[in-house]
Amino acid sequence: MKPRFIAYLAALTLLVSLIAASAASPAIAGSGVTRQIALAGTGSPITGDAASGGQNDTLEFPAQEEEATPAAFNGTIDRSLSKGSGSGVVTATAKKAKSNPNVDFSFEGLNHYQQRYTRGGNQFSVEPPDQGMCVGNGYVVEAVNDVMNVFNYSGVSQLPDNTAGNIVSGFPRNVNHAVDLNSFYGYAPAINRTTGVRAQFVTDPSCYYDAQTQRFFMVVLTLEINPATGGFTLENHLDLAVSTTSNPTGLWKIYKIDVTNDGTNTGGTNPGPYLGDYPHIGADANGFYITTNAYPWCCNGFSGAQIYALSKAQLAAGAATVTMQHVDTSGTVNSPSEAGATQPGFTVWPAQSPGTASFDANAGGTEYFLSSNAADEAQKPVSGTAGTRSSNQVIAWALTNTSSLAAAPTLSLSNKILSVGTYGVPPKVKQPGSGSLASTQTPQGYCINDTTTILFNGQVGCWRLLFGAQPAHDEVISRFDSNDTRMQQVMYANGKIWGALDTAVNVADGQRAGVAWYIVKPDVSSGSLSAKVALTGTAGMDNTDLVYPAIGVTASGRGVVALTLVGDTKNPSAAYAPIDAQAGMGDVGIIAAGAAPDDGFTSYKSQVGNPPRTRWGDYGAAAVDGDSVWIASEYVAHACDYNDWIGPFKAGGTGDNLLGTCGGASHGAGTRTALANWSTRISKLTP
Repeated sequence: MKPRFIAYLAALTLLVSLIAASAASPAIAGSGVTRQIALAGTGSPITGDAASGGQNDTLEFPAQEEEATPAAFNGTIDRSLSKGSGSGVVTATAKKAKSNPNVDFSFEGLNHYQQRYTRGGNQFSVEPPDQGMCVGNGYVVEAVNDVMNVFNYSGVSQLPDNTAGNIVSGFPRNVNHAVDLNSFYGYAPAINRTTGVRAQFVTDPSCYYDAQTQRFFMVVLTLEINPATGGFTLENHLDLAVSTTSNPTGLWKIYKIDVTNDGTNTGGTNPGPYLGDYPHIGADANGFYITTNAYPWCCNGFSGAQIYALSKAQLAAGAATVTMQHVDTSGTVNSPSEAGATQPGFTVWPAQSPGTASFDANAGGTEYFLSSNAADEAQKPVSGTAGTRSSNQVIAWALTNTSSLAAAPTLSLSNKILSVGTYGVPPKVKQPGSGSLASTQTPQGYCINDTTTILFNGQVGCWRLLFGAQPAHDEVISRFDSNDTRMQQVMYANGKIWGALDTAVNVADGQRAGVAWYIVKPDVSSGSLSAKVALTGTAGMDNTDLVYPAIGVTASGRGVVALTLVGDTKNPSAAYAPIDAQAGMGDVGIIAAGAAPDDGFTSYKSQVGNPPRTRWGDYGAAAVDGDSVWIASEYVAHACDYNDWIGPFKAGGTGDNLLGTCGGASHGAGTRTALANWSTRISKLTP
């Protein structure tokens, strides 16, 4: 048998991080720059051409050791500046929410095996997945880093079966019809494993179904690559795909928005070019909106949240050119600690609305946003010192006169600082065994530590399957990432703005990761934004962490919060809670219990450096379809012990000829890969 995975060796050491969120401000009228965005092409969820077999496995991650040009780029952009914890808050006693969701249906969505082995295995290993999902017209579209699928409401893929042509290491691989995002957007494979040539790096997918136009929208951030070296050219753009009908399995129109130079050069401290990171999307009756966080390639600072407003009608019609207005939020938020000083907007998340009648038509049409200001990006965007990493404010935003987008945009952006309870950057989460040596239930970590297993070729030590040079054998079960207080998914429903974020909470066993949630009542009837907090609170649980909330709310004001729940005795699980405007967020329930601890490559210092930053999230998703709320979260769906993971690579062992898939000797659909075991869960609930 050919020892495919001996080639994993030192490639695992090449990881360079892309792995590593009361006073009123005046309206910012006329501050936007209007651009015409040309139609760039078409795409569809069909796997593109690729070399079969996956012969060149010495490169396993998208980032490479070669530096991109210009020379000032040091190989990494820090996309979250807040590294320490902030102040915790006492957990509020949850009332019994009026909403009492029934879990109508639930199924496993995309997982790391499908992500890695679609398109003939010409993919990189990627984590975290970054959960994008949208629902409408009988379809559920799911997109993660870096793969997508389209399901019906029974959880059955509606894409063509691509198993027969998906040959990896000599055998057809069943990825449940999933299609890589490079194929969907018309790019070559992420890496051609015959030639080693690399293509565009696609990341941060988000998806939205617009019931008004009956179109699906999907956005990713695409980084251009030097094909020969894999180095970043620093050019990056938002790729916006819009379905041409209400059937997402067919043709989509694609628009590319160059964001390379969109950011604020603060006194020469944060010069461009910039990375348009963490794009997220929303819509009102008139426009489709994308926001990003601009980070300079050179300096590890922050250069302001960016807002891109496009005509929704033109996008839905597949127009040859679409009118867009770009607004930079830098310097638009009054500083809470220094009179006369300002802050940039950070993760200014645009709202989505349920159905066709929940939009705000006041002030010429209004789109709402929420953001927070505890993170260093808001408090110390160009400083060498840290901020407080806690806050008692959130910011509501209104973009008015959106009806002008169809012709000559004359938008006005304003914000209102709202007083709320204290929230702060949460600690990393605990999972069963955190801090103890990796066990056979975390087989990748166990393999790195192993020095006694006799391999198929007579060599001793499982670590040899993953590395060329011997690593330290002291890897432990990790504490993985919570978030950094950036706002998560936002909705405008029942006349209110709904949002939530990750925060530190003080519970009986100390400080844990929990959720702060906000229900805001806005008013733009006078032409400028007025807003007040209708209801707010925090949620936390003893011996448990709650992370990456995503809120979906029906037109009647009944909602569901998607979560990952993990704790001292609970593996990473897909969870939910009800929310409404009378009692707020209610008790948390588990939809699908985690089967094992997280065992991803970002957990281990021998692979990603010391200390490792175990990636999770970076966000969940919720979508409203009539009276139903669909939610999606990351969890660990399958257990895979060490003997099944190592298979025939151990003397006398049996199983798949791909290390770590737990796919069995028949080379069946794997439950994981050698390097990661994340999965996603999609659920339909009736609140």
